[in-house]
Amino acid sequence: MKEIKGTTKLCGLVGNPVEHSISPLIHNNLSKLKDIDMVYTTFRVEDEDVDSAIKGAYLLGIVGLNVTVPHKQRVMESLVAIDPLAKAIGAVNTLVRDEKGFKGYNTDILGLERELMDEGLSIKNKTCIILGAGGAARAITFLCASREAKKVFVINRSLDKANSIKEAVNAHFNSDIVEVLGLDEYERIEDNDCLCIQCTSVGLYPNVEDVIISDDAFYKKLSAGVDIIYNPYRTRFMKLCNKAGKKAYNGLKMLLYQGVCAYELWTDTKISASECQKIYTKMRAHMAGNIILIGFMGSGKSTFGKWIAKHKDMEFIDTDDYIESKENMSINEIFETKGEEYFRELETSVVKELQAKLTNCVISVGGGLVVKPENQKLLANMGKVVYLETPKCELIKRLSSSNNRPLLKDVNLSDRIDELMEKREEIYKKAATVKVDTANRDFEDMYKDIINS
Repeated sequence: MKEIKGTTKLCGLVGNPVEHSISPLIHNNLSKLKDIDMVYTTFRVEDEDVDSAIKGAYLLGIVGLNVTVPHKQRVMESLVAIDPLAKAIGAVNTLVRDEKGFKGYNTDILGLERELMDEGLSIKNKTCIILGAGGAARAITFLCASREAKKVFVINRSLDKANSIKEAVNAHFNSDIVEVLGLDEYERIEDNDCLCIQCTSVGLYPNVEDVIISDDAFYKKLSAGVDIIYNPYRTRFMKLCNKAGKKAYNGLKMLLYQGVCAYELWTDTKISASECQKIYTKMRAHMAGNIILIGFMGSGKSTFGKWIAKHKDMEFIDTDDYIESKENMSINEIFETKGEEYFRELETSVVKELQAKLTNCVISVGGGLVVKPENQKLLANMGKVVYLETPKCELIKRLSSSNNRPLLKDVNLSDRIDELMEKREEIYKKAATVKVDTANRDFEDMYKDIINS
């Protein structure tokens, strides 16, 4: 855990609710990467207390704040200055310390723009469809207009709210770029190569089967779809895009990049692409909620994994068992009849399969699975990768009577452990999110190492 000192700077998130935000994960890991003495936390603030909270935060020396729903508009009344684009949008999500108070910015649109660039999606000369008419839709409509979209259609159940966006954006750009449509009027859009951005909360967990437009014909008009929701990782909107043969993306990178933009404003630093990727990998793993146990054969992956699953209400998966079930053969038989190379390819295909469908699971993987770099990357996106470090003497004791491990057949056990550990130990350490010492420790104590990492 990071040491908090008298010189440690503080930033945070203001909203209601905020308890389940992953913004602290973004900012605290950025501070760790950049070696900056700053911590980030959350502040639940009621509507009537926004002004007092913002003024109090400034007096307490807080360096900067993010603002989320429902305070992105109300907070503007408490600022000493507002960035012109944020003022035109009518919403602020980032506060930066200035003379006598905070200045407001909107990094949401910068976050989305960076995500679109990452995915090779261009707004320029493109017909854009915005689903929804809330604060996010308003900001993204401004973004589309400012980046020279050919046309922007705002589709919403309430035409009054959509028309408010239309009037503000068209007036700001002195054009008629924005048009408003009802939910059942999308057939009026003539283009069949539209970029669609889903800006509502429809489909947000736990209502994962909800979608603002369900008609397959709508999705045939798209070239790609972006859902600003990131939980669930694959929304029904995205599934309908994919069903129509269109690419679809969620809002996790938008969340990352809006946070990165805010962090750069607070610290006057630049976050590199590789640093962004490291944080994104952690975000992906956090969203999946899986615990992946790696380590040498006999380190207790299956035993400890089953204990976690039983006591923490999770599902348990052993990749070796999974492979045996799929192949209808034991691991020994696979090695003997088809060879180790075939088995290693099976491991990779199984990891890919599990990555696409597992959440909130404990996954025990074979001792050699992590050696392959491709598998390391796949596991890093699936959850927390936990290396169970076990002394050699304990491994010998556990493996001495084992007769079902192909790599231990007809060898001196001690020498074989030395040989494999020389090849694998550093790989285990590099691939792991957290290392857990298993020597003379009970499972509850070991589990605390995982959740506190």
